[in-house]
Amino acid sequence: GLDRTRALLHQVGDPDADLRGVLVAGTNGKGSVCALVDSVVRAAGLRSVLLTKPHLWSYTERFVVHGTPLTEDGFAQLFDEVRAAANQLPDELTPTAFEMLTVAGILLAARALPDVLVCEVGVGGRLDSTNVLDLGVAVVTNVDLDHRDLLGDTIPVIAREKAAIIKPGDVAVTASSPPALDEIAARAADVHAPLTVVGRDLPAGFARAGRAVTVSGESLGWSGVRVHTEFDARELEVRAPLLGAHQVSNVATAVTVCDELRRLGWAIDADAVVSGCAAARWPGRLQWVDGRPGWLVDGAHNPAAMAALVAAASELLRDRRIVVLFGVMRDKERGPMVESLRRLNPAAVVLSAPPVDRAATPEELAADFLGATIRHGVDAAMEAAATLAGPEGAVVACGSLYLAGEVLSRLGA
Repeated sequence: GLDRTRALLHQVGDPDADLRGVLVAGTNGKGSVCALVDSVVRAAGLRSVLLTKPHLWSYTERFVVHGTPLTEDGFAQLFDEVRAAANQLPDELTPTAFEMLTVAGILLAARALPDVLVCEVGVGGRLDSTNVLDLGVAVVTNVDLDHRDLLGDTIPVIAREKAAIIKPGDVAVTASSPPALDEIAARAADVHAPLTVVGRDLPAGFARAGRAVTVSGESLGWSGVRVHTEFDARELEVRAPLLGAHQVSNVATAVTVCDELRRLGWAIDADAVVSGCAAARWPGRLQWVDGRPGWLVDGAHNPAAMAALVAAASELLRDRRIVVLFGVMRDKERGPMVESLRRLNPAAVVLSAPPVDRAATPEELAADFLGATIRHGVDAAMEAAATLAGPEGAVVACGSLYLAGEVLSRLGA
């Protein structure tokens, strides 16, 4: 619930009261959309704060003021302040660490006086601590099966959880398709929030809820994606360096979000959209690290994200010997992820685990990959994967953002 977060916010002076911007939920792509929107906002000359989660290497990545992550000292001081406030609350309102991080980000944002706050929702939406925010633009990128133990077993149920971030007076944007779209449209209609659906014509009956933005685009291989969409009622072509055809939808969603900000009064023009998308970066998502072998590192941790990774890797690495380095959390739905990875036809698979309590052990994963190499510790796993790939090959490291962060830190990337 939100009671603990609201109590802690009140304890530190209700810093959320005057913040405006974008709150982004969804199963996949929400971090990419946040990074793109933030980049466009800064390209427009507006001051931004970007709050994302989780991090790859350091908590400081979650708190970015106008393109610059918070320093470790700054984070320590901020969190100490929030923790001291939390200690003043009654026991029944003692917040979790995640709730304290949310309040820390909101407090930082209020002090930074941004023109636009861009905030990524954590798990779900309705009960996520970020849902205390009412920023004006609410986004649900897409809905797929993930965190079923917390959110529910079906797409419509999960969609209802995520759509709950749409509040009265908001404008809403989604790139979801039915049946999730039905739930999102229903929520938008219930709270009288105009809804824009990205990527397709509005299905029959949704015209009352808002508008549609038709999108087309393509992967440009190692150059990223090219997207044809619209901005300010005109056709617009944008390019972004984010790899994989699945990013077409994320880029189009971000452009539409920026269009909604423009319609609400923020000074964002087409030039800022083009230059901001071109400058966007989002580490740990199909990130290529050149070397012998090369490394393609991705935090895909659910079936839909893994399918997108495999589709992109199949295109990008089709001439290389591929070795997979795989580690995943124990609570994830592994079966479909494993089936996707098999479509890569890797020459070898190395199983390991990042140093996280929730991580499945390599032995637990071994039944899914007969003949796989087991290595305890990320260093040993990376060494084995590199040897198996050979200097002309490529290692695809995936299964968890925790693993992605460990690998990228060791690669100096």
